[in-house]
Amino acid sequence: MDIEAFETWSLYLGIGGLIAFMAFIVWDLAKKSDAGRFGTMILFTALGLGVLGFIIKTVIVQMMEQ
Repeated sequence: MDIEAFETWSLYLGIGGLIAFMAFIVWDLAKKSDAGRFGTMILFTALGLGVLGFIIKTVIVQMMEQ
């Protein structure tokens, strides 16, 4: 495995791990603060928009390279 492939895999695994950890933090925050269904939905929507931005950036970069 060359260094570029290692860096690519490390990026996606690292970002995926951070996203999962942030989801756990948001869930724990919503649970401890008694946010209710609507508050929990708002918290996860905000996190989801950040994840969506990362995915859109990746797709745009792939499209520009072709």
